[in-house]
Amino acid sequence: METTNQPMGTPPDNNLVWAILCTVLCCLPLGIVSIIKATKVKELWAQGDIIGAQKAADDAKKWAIWGAIIGPVLYILFWILYFVVFAGALAFGNY
Repeated sequence: METTNQPMGTPPDNNLVWAILCTVLCCLPLGIVSIIKATKVKELWAQGDIIGAQKAADDAKKWAIWGAIIGPVLYILFWILYFVVFAGALAFGNY
């Protein structure tokens, strides 16, 4: 009888879809970190590291959420700053 060191059941959700969406739509640097964490889930699970796989899945989700929050906030701040500078240039005739 052959025994394997692989865990029973299915691995945790790696949140790769959220990581990719975060990378493409929100915040590239945090999305890349999320993708790296998400791709480690299956490998860790196959090695029998159930806790490590779950931690990698949780980290991928955390980084994707942070990217989804920080990306739009920076985008809004950029446009606010842009319009304030542009309005100031118009007001003082420095355009």
